[in-house]
Amino acid sequence: MSITVTSRHFKAHNSLVDYATEAVDRLSHFYDGIIKGEVILIFEKVRNSTKIAEIKIAVYGATLTAKHSSDDFQKSIDKAVGKLEVRLKKYKDKLRSKDRVAVRRVRAKA
Repeated sequence: MSITVTSRHFKAHNSLVDYATEAVDRLSHFYDGIIKGEVILIFEKVRNSTKIAEIKIAVYGATLTAKHSSDDFQKSIDKAVGKLEVRLKKYKDKLRSKDRVAVRRVRAKA
């Protein structure tokens, strides 16, 4: 899985980039069919120094996204990854349910 980290309106430190890549890499424990991941870190000075983390993950046939804002980048990344964990589990359950229906049809014909 390839992970890209982009920062808008500021220059991200290497430690923050490493933290973001490790957090997104942990998602492969839930579903190993992740093709690529993209992390966008946004700093908005206008709205009380809000820090936003937006994470996009490409899986087979879909793109899952999560966005969270808080006063700290690490909190935002953790919350967005938490949202993506739930979405990945739901996506995986949908894939499994579709496969079960196909398998039942094949067994019924045989």
